[in-house]
Amino acid sequence: MKQAFVILILSFLIISCGTTDSSGAASDSSAQYIENKGSDTIVNLALAWAETYQAEHADVRISVTGGGSGTGIAALINNTVDLANASRKIKDEEIEEAQSKGVEPVEHIIARDAIAVVVNAENPVSELTLQQISDIYSGKITNWTEVGGENRPIVKLSRETNSGTHVYFLESAFRLGSKEDKALFSTDTLILPSSEGIISEVRDNPNAIGYDGLGYVPDDLKMIAIAKEVGGEYVLPSIETVNDKSYAIARDLYMYTNGEPTGVIKEYLDWILSDEAQTIVAELGFVPVK
Repeated sequence: MKQAFVILILSFLIISCGTTDSSGAASDSSAQYIENKGSDTIVNLALAWAETYQAEHADVRISVTGGGSGTGIAALINNTVDLANASRKIKDEEIEEAQSKGVEPVEHIIARDAIAVVVNAENPVSELTLQQISDIYSGKITNWTEVGGENRPIVKLSRETNSGTHVYFLESAFRLGSKEDKALFSTDTLILPSSEGIISEVRDNPNAIGYDGLGYVPDDLKMIAIAKEVGGEYVLPSIETVNDKSYAIARDLYMYTNGEPTGVIKEYLDWILSDEAQTIVAELGFVPVK
C-alpha cells in the first residue's frame, strides 16, 4: 500500500514538472519555489507533503530529492537549498562550516521515527538486546545460533556513511550511546545505498540482518523486539513505543533552514506541523510530533 501511495506521489510530481519550460520557469510566472533535499528516510514523507500542499496552493512548486542527510546538509551549507532534510542532528563542525559561508542553520523537528532492526521472515530469532545487536555489528557474534537461531552465518547490512540513519544507528545501537567510543562496524558489513536496498536484501537473504526507518518496513519482513539491557522488556517499534520512550532506537527527524524561515518557507513549515500534515506522518508509518 505504501509503495502504491509513493508511486502516485511521484506521478503527480512528474506531471507537475511538465508545467515548466526549458528554462525551468513555471507557466505561471507568479509561482513560488521551494527546494527540498536530503534524507532518504524522509523523502517519501516529504513527497507526500509536497503533493498535498501543492494541491491546496496552486502558486507553490516544491522540488523534493533525496541523497541522504549529508547531501541535504551540504546543500544547506552551500546555500543551494531552502529546506534540508536530515534524520540526524547537524554536527558542530557542519554548523561551523556553514557559518563560515554566511549560512546560519536553524533546526525544525518535523516528525519522529523508530529505526527498526529487521530480519528475513523465516528467521526464528525475534528478540535481541542492544548489546547483542552491538556485538553482531562488531563481529563478536557471527552465527545465528549464538542468539537462539539456526546454524547460519550472520550477514550484516548497513546504510552508507552519508546516511543519517547510519549515523544514528552507529551511535545509539552499536556504540550504545557512548560519546567516547569511536568503533566502526566490522569490515565484512555490507554497505547499501538506500533504504530500499536494505529491505530488498533482507527479503532475499535468510541470513541477513539490517536496519531501516519504521516507515520503510513492509509486512513481509520481521521486526526484532529490542531490550535496552539484559533482563529488560523486549519492545517492538511503533508510534506508541516511540512516544512512551520504551523503544530503544528512536529519534527526531529534522528540516534545516538558513536562518529563521520567512514568507512561503515559513508558511510551508507551519503547515508541516499542522494536524493535516501530521496525519500524513502517521499514515506513512512515522511518529507525529504532536
